[in-house]
Amino acid sequence: MLHRTDDRPFSDAVRSRARAIARHGGLGAALASGDLPKSVDTTLSEGLVLGLLKQGVRKYLAIFGHGSTDLAEILRLYEAEGVVRTWNFRNEVAMAHAATALRWQYGEVPAVVTSIGPGALQAMAGSLAATSNGIGVYHVYGDETSHGEGYNMQQVPKREQGLFGRITALMGESYVLHTPEALRDALRRGALCVHHRVKAGPFYLLLPLNTQPQVLRLNLAGLPERPHLPPMAPHGDAAFDAAADLIRRHHRIVVKAGGGCRRFDAELRRLAETTGAAVALSPGSTGVLPDAHPQNMHVGGSKGSISGNHAMREADLVIVVGSRAVCQADCSGIGYASAEATININGDLGDLTHYNRTVGLPGDIGVVIGHLCDRLDAAGGVDLTDKRPWLDACLAKKREWTAYKRNRYAAPPLHDAAWERPVLGQPAAIKIVADFAKRIGAAKFFDAGDVQANGFQIVEDDATGDTFTETGASYMGFAVSALAAAALAETPRYGIAFTGDGSFVMNPQILIDAVEHGARGMVVIFDNRRMAAITGLQMAQYEAEYRTNDSVTVDYVAMAESVSGIKGVWAGETAASLGAALEAAHRHDGLSVVHVPVYCGPDDLGGLGAWGSWNVGNWCAEVQDTYHAQDI
Repeated sequence: MLHRTDDRPFSDAVRSRARAIARHGGLGAALASGDLPKSVDTTLSEGLVLGLLKQGVRKYLAIFGHGSTDLAEILRLYEAEGVVRTWNFRNEVAMAHAATALRWQYGEVPAVVTSIGPGALQAMAGSLAATSNGIGVYHVYGDETSHGEGYNMQQVPKREQGLFGRITALMGESYVLHTPEALRDALRRGALCVHHRVKAGPFYLLLPLNTQPQVLRLNLAGLPERPHLPPMAPHGDAAFDAAADLIRRHHRIVVKAGGGCRRFDAELRRLAETTGAAVALSPGSTGVLPDAHPQNMHVGGSKGSISGNHAMREADLVIVVGSRAVCQADCSGIGYASAEATININGDLGDLTHYNRTVGLPGDIGVVIGHLCDRLDAAGGVDLTDKRPWLDACLAKKREWTAYKRNRYAAPPLHDAAWERPVLGQPAAIKIVADFAKRIGAAKFFDAGDVQANGFQIVEDDATGDTFTETGASYMGFAVSALAAAALAETPRYGIAFTGDGSFVMNPQILIDAVEHGARGMVVIFDNRRMAAITGLQMAQYEAEYRTNDSVTVDYVAMAESVSGIKGVWAGETAASLGAALEAAHRHDGLSVVHVPVYCGPDDLGGLGAWGSWNVGNWCAEVQDTYHAQDI
């Protein structure tokens, strides 16, 4: 029986099936027409491509190696017929980030393909961003052969079976296709993981080198489709009535809007206005309530804000919505010092029951909020009179926060020791770029570090999807890599990556990938010549910095323009010169890089400060003691 993809008869059969799918616009339509037979003899590699097609996966991001040559040949044949598209990358971490951004920003589900060994480990490391932010993508890796004839190059050099499958299973959900006929089960499990309504994530498919070209009889009609799961909510009204009673009895209510609130902007606004609650955002949920809304207190948490942390600290009732209670969201568990009770609206039962004294409302956020507000309205609504003093006090704190920020935005250039001249403070520089992005309708991506921490305090979004802040894993290099997704998307949007010098050099491959694939966007490098977020922590905790900077000067404009097709622009040291640089960079039809020198030092005008608690370093004992002393 044929099993080699370089055999002409087999290649002809593969092309014939691909043409049938192309003619009818999809696998399901080709099967329904009879043009594509229900049962075929094919290889595991083609079976996987057909199975992913049935779930709507047509886009592959790949770095091929000896562990994926058979799959690569199938993708070559299918791309020749216009059924799939593959983009080759130069770094597996950057490739994983681009795939995450394609799903996160555009809703398109791709598959990441690597070889065996280091490439797979790098892609898996990059997938931490997808795992932490609940983004569903497929990861397809080569794996050691299944006959145990001896070590395969780049497998884990240990005398145990299935180690790569075990490693990936620690990160998320994984399936080793040791037996090709298990494909149907693997894809069913993958579909549920990648398309999970509450906590989607990457699904890892491990393909042993020798099973990829192995022939199997495949029932195409039996391959699982993309699941369409209905939204769920608690049965009956008892839990909703208990929550409504808490809302009526408490006078100082805060809604904690976590990352799960994305896509539920209207529902969250209705909840806030119906209950008379102040809203404290998480770093990843900016935009779920318009920035200027009087009940939007901005970000609250370990970094937080004056207004957001005030609302959390002083509230007597907390309504948690779609938050998994990470340190940046609830100050390592001690952010609600005055809370007497909580209402938790969440789809994950672990997150739902994270706090004590909780009325849990599990299920789809939109459905649950709608039913809760309907129950409140049906009973005559909520008397907001007794909530007004609370909202007025919170609004006063918001005005204080706004004035605090404006003082830093308006600060003149500050003398910096590393640059040996005055340069813009990072808040002032980020605000200029954020305002520019808003004016031109660009999506904003924030890299980890000080840029990210200041960024989520600065952005003034009015809707979900204007800012993507990878605070789940804080993966350095995510933002710049994410710009590649625009080259892969059906309807691309101009993007601006806000990155520090440290994050940029983690994944500078975007300079090449953007040109190769035709991405249009902008990288803005806020260069303070150090790891400023960690320097700040060291100074705050130990009054000394240690090994968080270097003495190497880098000309990022020259670096950028060493790649054909990239435009580099020096931003200078003033607000006016930065504005002119952004305009020049935006005019470029491709990827541009703007190099901005920024201040790092003891001057308060150079940063936005931290307003919460954090279980890190020599603060741990105090935070933990406080945590164990509270009841919530």
